[in-house]
Order: sequence, then structure tokens, then C-alpha cells
Amino acid sequence: MPLRLAVHPRPPPARKIRPVNAIECEKLSLSVARHTLLDNISLNLPAHRLTVLLGPSGSGKTSFLRCLNRLHDPVPGARVSGRVRVHVDGRWLDPYAPATDPVALRRRIGMVFQHPQLLPGSIRRNLELPLALVHALPRAALAQRVETALRDACLWDEVHARLDAPASTLSGGQQQRLCLARALALQPQILLLDEPTASLDGEAGGKLEAALIELKTRHTLVMVSHNPAQAERIADHIVRFEAGRLVA
Repeated sequence: MPLRLAVHPRPPPARKIRPVNAIECEKLSLSVARHTLLDNISLNLPAHRLTVLLGPSGSGKTSFLRCLNRLHDPVPGARVSGRVRVHVDGRWLDPYAPATDPVALRRRIGMVFQHPQLLPGSIRRNLELPLALVHALPRAALAQRVETALRDACLWDEVHARLDAPASTLSGGQQQRLCLARALALQPQILLLDEPTASLDGEAGGKLEAALIELKTRHTLVMVSHNPAQAERIADHIVRFEAGRLVA
């Protein structure tokens, strides 16, 4: 009788499972001098979703946002306690671990501020300069990265013919989308936005909102807002703050 060998099918390659959460906080507190800005915050923020932080002025929304990429580090007397984990580069990272490089952390967790913060010079230079400081890209790759970032910020069609014009000649809404493009050019995995539409009119704000809705398919977005209607319109997840605490 001929010998028969058992043939076992090759198992399929393991699939990378996208984490449910991108940010996890446990008993996170922040104080500056004698003032408590955040008190015992425990929450998880979902990956590849748009989370909006709501609450009155001084409720701790921006303070929480800035804790995620250590923007409180230069503040005299700032003290952070509790636990924070962020999922970047396929692994969980503690932003406050001694081995964590804050500069490298902020490349993976980008930030867009409430008011546009332009660099001197042209539209193109506003994107190329940060890239040049981080990456030694060939000229063609640099140009492609600039175009992709501007497209992702829904700005390419409006500025592609005048990239060498001063960035200051853009409208307020365009300037804010340029700041968004600048953050995106570094390819962050998590993007923090501190009231990015607060100073924009309805049309400009709508364009920025449309860009954010598209971006959440590739990035985890966490955005501060004072506008409940905006949160209901664009958010997948809403977190409410009051007096430095979460509102149940």
C-alpha cells in the first residue's frame, strides 16, 4: 500500500487587528501651581473616529488635549499624574515614560491650534520647512508630500497655482486649513484640534469640517469645541467636561 502523506493547508497570514482604542487614560490629573485643571479623568477614545470634547470655558478640554502630547512640559509648576497610553506605530506608548522623546511623540500626535499659526514665507514653505527638519526627502517626494497634505486639507484646488505666494495672503479659513495641512504633512497617527473652527465663518468652518470627516478614516481625531450643534453634526463620540472633571 503506498504511503500517504497528510497535507495540512497553510494557515492564512495573520491580519493586523486595528485597536479599538487609540488613547486610554486612567485617573489623569493635571495641576499648575496650586490650581487643579484636570481631576481624575478616566476614559478611552476610539481609534479612527472623531471625538469632540465639549464643555464651557475653563472646563479642562484644552488642558486634557495638551496632556496627550506633553505640551504642558514647558509650563512652570505643571504636574501630571495618572496613566496615559497612546497607540502609535503599532504599539502602546506611555507619553510620560522616561524613554519617550517628546519631540518624536509630537510627530506622531499632531496639533492644530485655535488660531492659525503661520510660518513666515510662502504657502509652500509652510509645509516644506517642517518636513525638511524631520525628513531628508528627495525633491519629487517632498513635492508629492506637500500636494497630498494640501489635498487632505481640502486646500489644493484653491492654492496649487500660487504655492509661492505669501501664506499671509490666504483668507482666515484657508490659513487654518494650511495649518491642518502642515500637521498632516508629517503623517501623524493622532491629530489634536483645539477649536479649529472658532474664528471661522460658516462657509470656511464647513470646509474644515468636511476635511475632518474625511480624515478620520485614516487618523484618530480629538477636537475641542464649544458648539454642541457642531459636535452633534460631525462627532462619532462626544465627551463632556465641567470644572476639570468628566460629566457622566
